[in-house]
Amino acid sequence: MIEGATFLVDEVDVPVLRKAVSELASIGYYEKDICERLGLSDLTELMWRAVPIYREERLTVHDALDLAINLFFLQGNISTDELNQLFHNDEKDVLIRAGLLLIHKKRCFARASLYPVGDHLIFSDHAWPKLPHPGYARIPYDQVMFIGADSRWLARTTTHRQVGSTLDLCTGSGVHALLASVHSKRVVAVDINPRAARCAHFNALVSGATNIEVAVGDLFQPVFGEYFDLITANPPFVPSPMDTIEYRDGGNSGEDVLGRIVNGLPQHLLPGGIAQIVTEMGEGDERILSDRLRVWLDDAPMDILILRLGVHPAASYAIAHADGDDDYEAFLSSVEAWSNNLRTQGYTNIISVLIAFKWSDPTLGEPWTRIEEAKPPHRDASAELEAIFFAERMARQPNLRQTLEHSKIRRGGAIGLMEARVLGSELHANAQVELLGKALSIIKWINPVELQVLELIEKPIELSSLLILTSEHNIKEEVVMETVSSLLRNGLLILA
Repeated sequence: MIEGATFLVDEVDVPVLRKAVSELASIGYYEKDICERLGLSDLTELMWRAVPIYREERLTVHDALDLAINLFFLQGNISTDELNQLFHNDEKDVLIRAGLLLIHKKRCFARASLYPVGDHLIFSDHAWPKLPHPGYARIPYDQVMFIGADSRWLARTTTHRQVGSTLDLCTGSGVHALLASVHSKRVVAVDINPRAARCAHFNALVSGATNIEVAVGDLFQPVFGEYFDLITANPPFVPSPMDTIEYRDGGNSGEDVLGRIVNGLPQHLLPGGIAQIVTEMGEGDERILSDRLRVWLDDAPMDILILRLGVHPAASYAIAHADGDDDYEAFLSSVEAWSNNLRTQGYTNIISVLIAFKWSDPTLGEPWTRIEEAKPPHRDASAELEAIFFAERMARQPNLRQTLEHSKIRRGGAIGLMEARVLGSELHANAQVELLGKALSIIKWINPVELQVLELIEKPIELSSLLILTSEHNIKEEVVMETVSSLLRNGLLILA
């Protein structure tokens, strides 16, 4: 056994490890139940500095689920007697041998966290490694990425359709490889960090997935010459003035790894496939997100969908990432270093984004880039993301009119509406609309004609009937066609 190592497994221990995880699942150790215990609507809302409040005010039942949450999720510790409420002796022994549990002075500490993601339970390093634990002296460079908000956003938007092959880059704990293994015949999980690869392999064994291959290597290097139906990545993306944590720091620009991933997509994505990346990118007056993506693609004809999920002002970002909590002067110096680096890069904001790529259809014109402001998804939004690509491509069809003439048109669902007008202005009001009940909440501005057409379509209607209705409101036919195309593109209208 490696001294102090985690994610160690002997083949003979696998059945017992699976039984231990099954014990936790049986008591409700899943997203929904943990959220209910901690008073959260979503696990992405967890605030680490509020851990004492969660422990004292939320975990008041003191049953097995409370103990498991405190131990494996909130990075706490429990007594050895309490540990007996969670596991049998053989399970405890195996968890200790695997490097997941540590007994110290009759207290039990988890040396890794167990993260619920959908129907899966996945081990990885702690989300807040600065919490004191016996044996911890510093945060190691090869720390494995915890499962945070960005990991969950990617998990909730990645396609679920059946595919032949999936490639997960910067796999870390292997969370996205494990999720893809359910709907892929073959999954390859790659990480340059050997310890992360060991963690991913550990999770694959414990989960029982037999179609995952874990490789240590630099991005596409282990799969040279291979093509995939689905490529996922949650790369190091922080624009850091230093290189201290491998899974986090993406160089001074934050784009050292991201740029290489995007550049390699054309050589590894199959026709009809999709690549999905969750990351952060810097933005400024002369630092346009979409321009850099096109440069990295090197003119490869791909359609790009960018969902902007959050905006972080550069100053706030620098403060949040600065070190030196125990030394005020060190903290100020760190803030200055981070701030100077962001300023040098030309970043005024850091944007949390989900980016999806597909090969373009040459019959629909030039490759397109679509950018949407969206709220982070709190549940599965994979079908909605695919629907955006479908709607954009349908609206670009040269024979769209013929398609519409053989179908009926209806609203895309219940639509929330908020009108906006400038007081004292002669201008007609624009309206802000949102499809209600969607996992991907995208707010759009529409013009008065688009609003009028939406209001006229109270039930599924044929194009010919819509043209008659709009003519009665003095809307020209070519304007109606442009309007319908725009509303279809934005999902506000669909074909019945």
